[in-house]
Amino acid sequence: MKILIIENEIYLAQSIATKLNELGHICEMCTSTKDSIKDTNYDVVLLSTNINGQDFNPVIETFKKSIVILMVSYISSDTVSKPLSAGAKDYILKPFMIEELIRKINHYQDYKKLKKKNDTYERYLEHSFSNLSIAKEYQNSELPIFISSNFQKYADAFAFEYAKLNNKSIHFITLNTPNLMTELNNIPQNCIVYITDYHLLKKAEKDDFFEKIKGKKVIVSSNDKIEDIDYKVINIKNDENIFDKSEILPIEDYVKYIIINYQDKYPDTELSKKLGISRKSLWEKRKKYDLIKKK
Repeated sequence: MKILIIENEIYLAQSIATKLNELGHICEMCTSTKDSIKDTNYDVVLLSTNINGQDFNPVIETFKKSIVILMVSYISSDTVSKPLSAGAKDYILKPFMIEELIRKINHYQDYKKLKKKNDTYERYLEHSFSNLSIAKEYQNSELPIFISSNFQKYADAFAFEYAKLNNKSIHFITLNTPNLMTELNNIPQNCIVYITDYHLLKKAEKDDFFEKIKGKKVIVSSNDKIEDIDYKVINIKNDENIFDKSEILPIEDYVKYIIINYQDKYPDTELSKKLGISRKSLWEKRKKYDLIKKK
């Protein structure tokens, strides 16, 4: 990382720079806040609040995209509270161990990376779900909730929108994971848990599954019809827009799409032939997907 050290005690600044250089960081030093504003391309700024007669706010504002850590000899409103309110990230009390300073630097560097990653994911999800219209009337429903949808993206959009509107983080579990029992035994309490692929759960496993999610903030999705459960079930269907041309559908979703959109255009004999299945299989798939052919 590129680090700027603003410190009027030259020997202290040189000592910090030497130790940081040994760890692979690039360090530059200056003795006043005015000299520090010449360049803004730094990952971290170590700002001493012992420099007399200096206004720290312009420095903090200039380096608002950097991690600003205050180096203080004593704690007061002027040396800590006001600079932190102005945008500095943290402070360290002199004299300090270099390991403690590195720990603070690494902590805020990791936080900055995670925040950027999270912002990117949020923008991607917003873009991915932008063309979907999900009803809002269920967003205040009590959890657990089960979602039955003929297209996975609709259930995904509901779960992420529910978490966003309720200001909660979201934890993802698929019932197709090999360490399923471990995941279910460690369902976190402080966030919304989104569980997919309920349709893959065997009948003998369902009672245990219901017991593990009891009283938890859980949203469970299935691509099949959900019947005979004690929890609220929401059916989200959009027959017109099930096929997203920007994606490659799984075979089951493709078959479902063809049946929905072409069953009223072709007789069953011809439709089943085009799909490469028997008329009996076509009838079974209609029953499975809860599809009704218009007469």
